[in-house]
Amino acid sequence: MSSETVEHTVRDLVFAALNSRVIALDRYTGEIRWVWKSPKAARFMSLLVDGDRLIAAANGYLYCLDPIYGQEVWANPLEGFGVGITALASARGQSDASAAAMERAQQQAAAAAAGAAAAGA
Repeated sequence: MSSETVEHTVRDLVFAALNSRVIALDRYTGEIRWVWKSPKAARFMSLLVDGDRLIAAANGYLYCLDPIYGQEVWANPLEGFGVGITALASARGQSDASAAAMERAQQQAAAAAAGAAAAGA
C-alpha cells in the first residue's frame, strides 16, 4: 500500500471479499487501499455498498464498515438465524447520482407536504 495520501470516494474504490477479508482497491490502479479482517473465520462473504456504508456478511454475522477507511462501524451476530451465504439488499444500495437525486426529491416533497399540513392546522 502506498504511503501517499489520496482522498477517495466510494466511486473510486472496488471491493472484494475472500478468506475472511474485505479489501478495497483503487479502481484506476488496482492498488490496495485497505484490508479488514473478520473476527470470525469465513470462507465466503457477501458485500453490499449501501450509500456511505459497506455491509459485509460472513458465517451468520453482519458487519458495517466505513467504505473509505475500512473501519468497523458496528457488528451484529444475528443470533438464531443460522449461517451460510447471505443475500443482501437495500434501497440505498445504489451509488449512482440519479438514485441520490431521487431520494433528495422524495425528502423535499415530504418536507413540503409536512409544512403545508402544519400551515393548514
